[in-house]
Amino acid sequence: MTILLKNGKVIDYASGTNEKMDILIENDKIKKVAKEINESTEKVIDCTNLSIIPGMIDMHCHLREPGFEHKETIKTGTTSAVKGGFTTICPMPNTKPTPDSTIILQEIISKAKEANLCNVLPYASVTKGEKGEELVDFEELKKAGAIAFSDDGMPVVNSKLMRQAMINADKQETFVASHCEEKSVASGAINAGEVADKLGVEGVLPEAEEIMAAREIVISETNNIRAHICHISTKTSVNMIRDAKKRDVKVTCETCPHYYSFTVEEVLQSGANAKMNPPLREEKDRLAIIKGLQDGTIDAIITDHAPHAQEEKQKGLAAAPNGIIGFETALAATITNLVDKKYITELDMVRLMSYNPAKLLKLENKGQIKEGLDADITIFDPDIEYIYEEESIVSKSKNTPFIGKKLKGQVAYTIVGGRVVYER
Repeated sequence: MTILLKNGKVIDYASGTNEKMDILIENDKIKKVAKEINESTEKVIDCTNLSIIPGMIDMHCHLREPGFEHKETIKTGTTSAVKGGFTTICPMPNTKPTPDSTIILQEIISKAKEANLCNVLPYASVTKGEKGEELVDFEELKKAGAIAFSDDGMPVVNSKLMRQAMINADKQETFVASHCEEKSVASGAINAGEVADKLGVEGVLPEAEEIMAAREIVISETNNIRAHICHISTKTSVNMIRDAKKRDVKVTCETCPHYYSFTVEEVLQSGANAKMNPPLREEKDRLAIIKGLQDGTIDAIITDHAPHAQEEKQKGLAAAPNGIIGFETALAATITNLVDKKYITELDMVRLMSYNPAKLLKLENKGQIKEGLDADITIFDPDIEYIYEEESIVSKSKNTPFIGKKLKGQVAYTIVGGRVVYER
């Protein structure tokens, strides 16, 4: 099929493009990008007043299937993802059973192909059953389609095991995405401090993240191998990673929209719908995350989309599970709380949500709007303002503090492999 995108503002970090352009799509590839294209095509999409960016890539999310289909399925999760403008997503392996074998991994890949909405590139676990005891077969799982490795949700406590895991992943030219949580100081519901004290719940110390992040940096530097640190949330984590990068340590990291949109104070308003791991932090941490996004310390924005059923989140702050959904708010939260406030530019946003994730995952045909590359494209209205309502959510779960918040920016079309998979 041929599609012509007319009169949209193309924002592409790789080329530095930020101007009105036309894009011709033929089958699954971008055939031509030019100021004016007037070729006859099967479909024309008028993109006047819309922005066109390389398809967004979420390198850290949770689809819950297999095992927790009451929270989300691969079908409902990918439906939510494309509504949010994501063309490629990478689900974490904390499912039941865990994708620690080729059979389970390939079942996930097969179900994603059946859903046929966006590219789904799953992680395999680092240890069997995410128990932190025995390493998986990295070579076998990589060949079977694992994009990378993680025990996300469970830290690999044994440092000797984690060191070997990082070495094994590096040999496969991929990485371990580390959920940094030092369990001895990690118990609690929300960030330690005044809000936790006020609500009478145990607080999570920031050191829980920072101690483990420091370990991964040490392993990376000593062995000259890749380390990727998941969902960083504290000022100290940002500072450590910044310092390590100055020494050319092969460390990369990610953060989520909730860490630059909210502080722990949001728990007073949203309750368990603002409970996640790592938790929302203080204002100094929020500002440090923004600084890290500005100066390149933080490589990527991810959603950590983590669906939970309503009855689970209603168990009270201490007992409710960690996590919030994020596919459908990530772009708008970034426009609202970063771009619109002049913290970052539109090009920076594309760098963080499309270009860098493609580079980190070694997806050579994605992350750019360039002739010959995959026609994975996100088209959005950058100026529309609205109140985010629960009724609009297509994810199976509705657990998010963004409900009731005023947001700016909304996806109009999502194109994956030259197919329009979402239209507003």
